[in-house]
Amino acid sequence: MRANNLTLLTDYYELTMMQGYFKNPTDQSVIFDVFYRNNPCGGAYAINCGLEQVIEYIENLTFSSDDIEYLRSLHTFDEDFLEYLSDFHFSGDIYAIPEGTVVFPHEPLLKVIAPVIEAQLLETAILNIINHQSLIATKASRVVHAARGDGIMEFGLRRAQGPDAGIFGARAAIIAGCIGTSNVLTGQMFDVPVLGTHAHSWIMSFPDEYTAFKTYAKLYPDACILLVDTYDTLKSGVPNAIRVFEEMREEGIPLTRYGIRLDSGDLAYLSKEAYKMLAAAGFDDAVISASSDLDEYLIDSLKAQDAKINSWGVGTNLITCNDNPAFGGVYKLAAIKDKDSNEFIPKIKLSENTEKVTNPGNKTIYRIYNKSTGKIKADLICLADETFDESETMVIFDPIDTWKKTRVLGGTYIMRELLTPIFLNGKKVYHSPSVMELQAYCRQEMDTLWEESKRLINPHEVYVDLSQKLYDLKTRLLDEMGSENLYDDQEFF
Repeated sequence: MRANNLTLLTDYYELTMMQGYFKNPTDQSVIFDVFYRNNPCGGAYAINCGLEQVIEYIENLTFSSDDIEYLRSLHTFDEDFLEYLSDFHFSGDIYAIPEGTVVFPHEPLLKVIAPVIEAQLLETAILNIINHQSLIATKASRVVHAARGDGIMEFGLRRAQGPDAGIFGARAAIIAGCIGTSNVLTGQMFDVPVLGTHAHSWIMSFPDEYTAFKTYAKLYPDACILLVDTYDTLKSGVPNAIRVFEEMREEGIPLTRYGIRLDSGDLAYLSKEAYKMLAAAGFDDAVISASSDLDEYLIDSLKAQDAKINSWGVGTNLITCNDNPAFGGVYKLAAIKDKDSNEFIPKIKLSENTEKVTNPGNKTIYRIYNKSTGKIKADLICLADETFDESETMVIFDPIDTWKKTRVLGGTYIMRELLTPIFLNGKKVYHSPSVMELQAYCRQEMDTLWEESKRLINPHEVYVDLSQKLYDLKTRLLDEMGSENLYDDQEFF
C-alpha cells in the first residue's frame, strides 16, 4: 500500500487541463500553495501531517501502460498527449513544512514550483493525503492533551472509512502523541507500538469469567489488562480480576503491566469504585483503562470528575474526527514565471468572502518565538526573498484588522523559517524521519504553544501576519483587480 502507483488518483479535470496545456505549449513555471483556512474542531492550531506519503506519491508518479490504455478508452485524450504521459516525470521543486509541525490557517504547508502541466496533476493527490492525515493528527493531539499525560491508545481501525484511512490515520495519531495503535499493519509498516487487550467474546467463550481471566493471565502475564464489564463490573468483573492478580502475586509472577479495562457504564463512578477495591487488595498501581466512544471532551470531563482512569483507548471519534470530517486544505495558484524577465509574476484569487482571497507571490513562512520562553509569538508570511534581522525591532500587524499591531523588540525574539526543500529539479533532497522521531518532534512543537492556545473550547488565537512587503503587494493587486471590475451605479439601481 505504501508504494502503490497513485498516478490516476486524480480528478478528471486535472487531466483535461493537462491536455489543454499540452495543446497550447508553454514552458512557464508556476507556484501553487497548499494551505487551509480554518482550524479543525474549533481549535487554535493544526498538526501538519502526510508529507512522507506525498514524497512516495511523487517518487512513483508515472503512467503505466495500463494507465495509458484506460485513458485511451475514455475517448477524451489524443494520442500525442498520451505519448507525452507515457514518459511523464516530475521535474520541479517542492518545499514543505515538516510533519509534526504546529501550523495555522493561510500559511503554505507545501509549495510546488514546476511547469504548469506538471504542477496541475499534483493537486488532487497531495490534498487527499495532507487533508486526511493533518485532520487526524490534529484531532489526536487534542485527545492527547485532554488526557494530561495519560497514555492514549488508537483503537479506530474497525470504524475507519476504509483500509487506507485506518492505516494512515493511525500513523497520524501516533505522530500526534498516541502511545500505540491496535492496527497491526500500521505497526509493521511504520515500526510503531501495537497494543490491545481482549474482547467480550473472549470472556463469553469460557464457562465463567474467572476462567477466562485466569487463562488470559497465563498467556500474557506481562500485559495482563482484563476487560471487566462483560457481566457485572463491580460485583463480578473487578472481584474476579483481583482474584487472578492475587494468585499471580502468590505464584511469584511479576505484576509489570496489569490492570482492568472499562468499556461501558458510568466511567467516572465505576473507575473510582474499582480503584477502591483494587487498592484495598494491594493493587493501587494497577492500570485502569477506559474505552467506549471517547473523545477529548469526554476525557476532559472525566478528568474533571477525578475519574481514576490512567489509560485511554480512543477509536471511532478519533479515527473519523467525527465532529469535523474535513480539513479543508486547498491548492491555489500564487505566481507564474515571466519568460522575458524570468521572474515570478504574483497572482491573486478574489472572492466576496474575505478569507478566500489568496496571498499572492512566491512566499515563505517565518515563526517568531519569544526568546526567553520559547513560545510562539506569531507566524509571519512573507515573500521568499525577504530577510530579517533579529536584533532589530519589528512591527507586525493583523492583515485584516490592520490597526492591531504588535511591536517585537529587537533581541527579544528568534525566527525560524518553516518551509524546507523536499524536491529540487525533480530529485528528492529530504529524508523523512521515522514515525517515532516525528512523535518526539511533535511533542516539542506542542510545547511551543501557550496553554491558552491548547484549550479545547474558545482557545486563544495564534497570530498569522503578513510582512509589510507582502501586504503591500496584496493591496496593490486588489486595487488593480478592483479597478478592472467597477460597475456604474445605474447597474445596481
